Amino acid sequence: MDPAPRPNALKSMGHRLSLTKLRRALSGRKKKLEEIQEPDEPYQTTPTTTKPEEGQEEEEEEDDDDDMNEGNTVIGLLGGGQLGRMLCEAANPLGIDIAILDEHNAPAKQAHNTNRHVVGSFKDPGRIKELAARSDYLSVEIEHVDTEVLEDIEKNGVPVEINGEIVTHRPPIHPSWRTLRLIQDKYLQKEHFKSSGKTIPIAEQIAIESGDAALDSLKKAGKQFGFPFMLKARKGSYDGRGNFKVDSEDDFAEAIKALGTLPLYAEKWAPFVKELAVMVIRTEDSDGKLKNCVAYPAVETIHEDSICTKVFMPPRDVSEDICEKARKLATEVISTLWGRGVFAVEMFLLEDASLMINEVAPRPHNSGHYTIEAVPYMSQYKAQLHAVLDLPVPDKLIPRVQSSIMLNILGGAKPDSHHHLSGLARSTYDDDMDVYLHLYNKESKPSRKIGHITLTGFCSVQELEAKAKPFIDLVDQIRLDRLEATSETLRPTQETNGSAKPAEKAPVEPATDNHVEAQELSAEAASSDKPLVLVTMGSDSDLPVLKAGLDILKEFNVPYALDITSAHRTPKYMMKVADEAAGKGIKVIIAAAGGAAHLPGMISSETPLPVIGVPVKATHLDGIDSLLSIVQMPRGVPTATVGINNSTNAALLAIRILGAFVPEYQQAMKKYQVDMEEAVIVKGTKLREGGDAAYLAGMKK
Repeated sequence: MDPAPRPNALKSMGHRLSLTKLRRALSGRKKKLEEIQEPDEPYQTTPTTTKPEEGQEEEEEEDDDDDMNEGNTVIGLLGGGQLGRMLCEAANPLGIDIAILDEHNAPAKQAHNTNRHVVGSFKDPGRIKELAARSDYLSVEIEHVDTEVLEDIEKNGVPVEINGEIVTHRPPIHPSWRTLRLIQDKYLQKEHFKSSGKTIPIAEQIAIESGDAALDSLKKAGKQFGFPFMLKARKGSYDGRGNFKVDSEDDFAEAIKALGTLPLYAEKWAPFVKELAVMVIRTEDSDGKLKNCVAYPAVETIHEDSICTKVFMPPRDVSEDICEKARKLATEVISTLWGRGVFAVEMFLLEDASLMINEVAPRPHNSGHYTIEAVPYMSQYKAQLHAVLDLPVPDKLIPRVQSSIMLNILGGAKPDSHHHLSGLARSTYDDDMDVYLHLYNKESKPSRKIGHITLTGFCSVQELEAKAKPFIDLVDQIRLDRLEATSETLRPTQETNGSAKPAEKAPVEPATDNHVEAQELSAEAASSDKPLVLVTMGSDSDLPVLKAGLDILKEFNVPYALDITSAHRTPKYMMKVADEAAGKGIKVIIAAAGGAAHLPGMISSETPLPVIGVPVKATHLDGIDSLLSIVQMPRGVPTATVGINNSTNAALLAIRILGAFVPEYQQAMKKYQVDMEEAVIVKGTKLREGGDAAYLAGMKK
């Protein structure tokens, strides 16, 4: 028998082997190199043993926490919410391990007990690489992840120490980081479909310029599309958030106020009669060549308050012909992407019975929950596992029931608002309707998805809807009570001190003592509207200068507090504010002052926090006096200083400071820099192609 591969040979092929097989090879087990499994073969999903040769003692099992269920394939999952929880529930009986990167007690971790989990943010590059080192494959529960680190892992791998040897490990990433990066920008996503060479109908769209040029861009959109048209955020939005319906030019100011700090695009209004969705399984070989796209049945989705509340399979009052066209269109769309997995394709059914693509989600989706019971042999979660691992999937997907309805359980006005609904689900038994309750073990908060109910039957969807009326009525009542109570939701539309509140995320618990502070601060920034930046000024006359910086903080979703603390007129109050800032959770202070400009330095002398001074141009000396006053602080009282009246740079510097321990802000800053570079390139191209006269004329407009 040939000897085991040499360690140095393994170093160059670590990306081709699962961690399990690397361990076995490096432990000295004799195995022919050609017997080592290639990535396009199905991985073993159950532990395997090797019979010892004659005269050879059987090896003792290593006492290594990382080797728990060593024979099982490990999928590393970025994100551990309810989608990850249901993925784990599908993986458990298949003997597939899921290593989850998220907070300590995330819903998915509750459903799958393994010591491979990683505690931290799924946007933290270091934590993502740690997860990669523990996994045979990487996948995502949410598309809003750092694609740059995923690209780096694919190209360069991560070092893994196994039995004293360092090998380079490159876990396959599905879906591909290319797909995730494309999907993150809804405008580019649709431009991709339009230029794919396939007949994929999308709404007409144009990019909207930012800043002072936004108004002219909106006027152009109104002239090109007519009214109404949709103004949408290109990145970061979901469940209909980040959308604004523009009915006339009178809405321009409000639209800019609502979304103007975000990268935007305008879309021609689609006169739809229903919203449909189709889940698609995408498979490809190890070389990235498409093998197949298999569609689930089309469903009808109902959105209320920009959140999906109900799903009907099949769609009500929609012909089988249209449903089949929706499935074929969905497979065409997904065939243009990269990587294996399950994808959701959302589309509009228009008044003329044609279809139009809305957007794609590169993961299991709310509209596919019904498949757990309606397509039990290959639910969307089992399909995700099979696709990622390149295991067999059916050539066609046929439901085992005639109809199905999925109802989302959303948090109501009170923490127990949903109890009657879940109680009804537990106690209902019917000869012609089956009821399945799924609770995610998440704290109930207004509008939060905390569970769902699936109802199935061997009758028409209209008959099932009639039988399900008590459930539907309760879902509607919870919504009405929530609206009546005008409870604050967890969506990023609420504002505190003019700053948009970040999307809800549970606190992150520390994995090791070395990461306690950073993770606690990251959790604070991501889960609360508690101010992280104090913006203060010596006089309200300084506020106009600070407006640009406040707009930047809003753009980055940084919660902030405002105050007036004069170093000369209210010195005691100023000292009190500076002394108490750190204890209130403030991490950075921006202080603006003109003339003598003592405020930034005085605050810096009373706080351990970083202080950024903004010199304000006063009546005399053009602000030079303010600049020199702040810059010339004595040793031991450091005070950062930006250009005169440049509150923009003060805010950007504050965000960079926050980014040192909050990965979300660091990644947002990277994107800001990329967007800034792209904007300059676009302007340069426009100037070169059109010449200076045309460019100047455009600037005047």
